Amino acid sequence: MQTRNPFLDELGKAMEGALGVAQAAGEEARAAFRAQADRVAAELDLVRRDEFEAMRDSLSAQIAELRSQIDKFTAAGDSARPADDAG
Repeated sequence: MQTRNPFLDELGKAMEGALGVAQAAGEEARAAFRAQADRVAAELDLVRRDEFEAMRDSLSAQIAELRSQIDKFTAAGDSARPADDAG
């Protein structure tokens, strides 16, 4: 047989409310911390990771293109050079 205890019911409701408040406070603290971190990063003129990776990929492509042009130039130069008779 089960009985209902009003004191325990009220205690359970109070705990549930306290948990909700604690969760909301935690989310608000996280949001405030993130905003402060973003503000500090902006003041330090830091670049975001996605921007850095996009620039890195672009520069890598440019380097690869320049290397292929150097290889073509070097190959054309080697075939155009006269043979060295001295040795």
